[in-house]
Amino acid sequence: MVSGTLSVDALLDKMTGETRALIAQRHLNDPLMIGIRTGGVWLAERLHQQLELTSPLGILDISFYRDDFSQVGMNPKVQPTQLPCATEGRDILLVDDVIMSGRTIRAAMNELFDYGRPASISLITLLDLQRRELPIQADVIGGTLALGPDQLVKLNGPDPLTLTIRQRD
Repeated sequence: MVSGTLSVDALLDKMTGETRALIAQRHLNDPLMIGIRTGGVWLAERLHQQLELTSPLGILDISFYRDDFSQVGMNPKVQPTQLPCATEGRDILLVDDVIMSGRTIRAAMNELFDYGRPASISLITLLDLQRRELPIQADVIGGTLALGPDQLVKLNGPDPLTLTIRQRD
């Protein structure tokens, strides 16, 4: 459990070490890192640089794959997904800022499979809010955070990366 002030840089350092270990343990050769827009992209950019990965970074916008799309409507900031190479048969490092219900990750995997069948997908996330609705777990987690039902956490960035906890409107 993360408590007090949250240092994004310290969590990123921890995640970098754990991701290096994951790559070695699973024998991932030249994994493709993909960040989920927006906070996941900011984190992926930093991790990609720290890990010195050779494959270009991919960006995923899951807006059209969300299961609540009909309820929330179109996000006015929808941007295209940018995958620099094929995902078919690739080991994917999928990065997001927060995992809560698991629904964002399910949407991301649905979109990834529309581009091809990856060999594997490893999930890397800055914070785990531990409120699962779907059986999805991260492989690398910067930290866990228990929030009250009326609280939200937001990653601000891209430079500097900071975390804000606020009351729900």
